[in-house]
Amino acid sequence: MSGAELVLRDVVRPWAGSTAFLFEGGPLADALRNAGLTIRLARRGADLTRLRRDVSPLRALPVLGRLAGLALELGRAARACDVVYANSQKAFLLAALPARLVGRPLVWHLHDILDGAHFGRAQRAVQARLANACAARVVVPSRAAAEAFVQAGGRRDRVTVVPNGLDLILDPRPAADLRAELGLPSGPLVGVFSRLAPWKGQDVVIEALALVPGLRCVVVGSALFGEDAYAARLRELAAARGLTDRVLFLGQRDDVPRLMQAVDAVVHPSVDPEPFGRTLVEAMLAGVPVVATDAGASAEILEGGALGTLVPPRRPDRIAAALTAILAHPDDLAARTRRARERALTRYGAARMQDDLATLIRQVAARV
Repeated sequence: MSGAELVLRDVVRPWAGSTAFLFEGGPLADALRNAGLTIRLARRGADLTRLRRDVSPLRALPVLGRLAGLALELGRAARACDVVYANSQKAFLLAALPARLVGRPLVWHLHDILDGAHFGRAQRAVQARLANACAARVVVPSRAAAEAFVQAGGRRDRVTVVPNGLDLILDPRPAADLRAELGLPSGPLVGVFSRLAPWKGQDVVIEALALVPGLRCVVVGSALFGEDAYAARLRELAAARGLTDRVLFLGQRDDVPRLMQAVDAVVHPSVDPEPFGRTLVEAMLAGVPVVATDAGASAEILEGGALGTLVPPRRPDRIAAALTAILAHPDDLAARTRRARERALTRYGAARMQDDLATLIRQVAARV
């Protein structure tokens, strides 16, 4: 599941008995069903993955009939609910008008940054104006995402910042034991944990690796949204730099916490602003030093660099220097990683996110 789907899986835990209207089945449907939700699959939802967030409106014309049918389905489903909660841009764009027409308040959980790096000007304007007209609240995971929404034309009084929350079950064994069990090499080892996409910046880490002799890297994640060409290009880049034996592509994994505990540092190399950065919080909870690009919410999560090392985007030399420093003096970072873990536990726990969102949803429902 994607990061936004993982958030939704945790958000709905207090809402057993609610209905999840999904465009297609899969792991998310299974997770929500296990949380006690009733699953309603859209009859016309198949193949919406072709409509990515960067697609031209003209590309959507061939499926307008299906989208209209989906909107009608959503409107009928909304009549039986107190609040409509849209967890993606597609869900929001399709549900906004139907929810308004049937008189149900809508909460949009916006998991993206509405800026020029991710969306065109027309896309940003449409989403902001539709939110102003139809959304009772717009939930964002960071101040960076809130400011981007306002800059796009969204109303500031509609936005509520609720940081993403998560819990990790950690393995108490030493990193060396975890590496042996996971089949990872000994020696200096760092990790990148994210879906494979150009804006996530895995290629920058590979370039940085070429500047640090003897350092290996595990790349965990897969191309979830049609970015297979980029995934192939990463392997080609590693081969071109002579790093085939030092860059380990592990694909999609369900044991990320143990993998994080087994590496010497986690790199979060996004080249465009991040709306949040779930990987950063996971690494903080795992007690692992973090190197992150100073774009979007990273500085907010890492408290301006007090809880991790911030570097400019697209700078493999700065990533290489930061990793070299971490590997040379790992004991010097013990106090910082301890403070980072404490911060993650108090600020970014799943229970706090659930409580904050439950309060917001009840407030929205009460105002109807």
